[in-house]
Amino acid sequence: MATHRSPVEPTSARGRRRIPTASRHDGRIAAPPVRLLVLADTHLHSDLSALAPEVWHHVEACDAVLHAGDVVTGDLLVALRARRPVHAVLGNNDHDLVGALPDRLELELGGVRLAMVHDSGARAGRERRMRRWFPDAGVVVFGHSHEPVDAEGEGGQRLFNPGSAVQRRRQPHRTIGLLDLGDGAVVRHEIVPLG
Repeated sequence: MATHRSPVEPTSARGRRRIPTASRHDGRIAAPPVRLLVLADTHLHSDLSALAPEVWHHVEACDAVLHAGDVVTGDLLVALRARRPVHAVLGNNDHDLVGALPDRLELELGGVRLAMVHDSGARAGRERRMRRWFPDAGVVVFGHSHEPVDAEGEGGQRLFNPGSAVQRRRQPHRTIGLLDLGDGAVVRHEIVPLG
């Protein structure tokens, strides 16, 4: 599988590019804080109404959106990109998006190395496998199971599956994820149930 690396500059809530500022304590350029909305397994076709209105409120409140695959068609990506930068990977149901999305993606936001993949494999051995696949990532975002995961993996690597904002399957709620990153650290990580 090919891995795509994407250097990205975060944007403000109004969509304007943020300019890094010098850190007060050591003179280094500090990475600006970034709020990310994390989605996966939305399985939406052209009718985007199945996505709860509160998801769109989170889109407006974030700096960028990560989608860990099973978007199904480009309609949702187009709607999200009209509002915020979007980084997405190919899911096993994304037949119409083959060639448009990478299988894996690595990028840096808020000074934190992020990796994205749709299917992280079996639950057993996931921590070691994600560290092997993405040795430099501080956070690995994945999907596929529709089961939210917010756990620490090997060497402090954050493993993060937002669940699904549309198809809850065996879960009590539909869910999204929020990540706040800044100055090279994960400041906040949260799985948010939808009403």
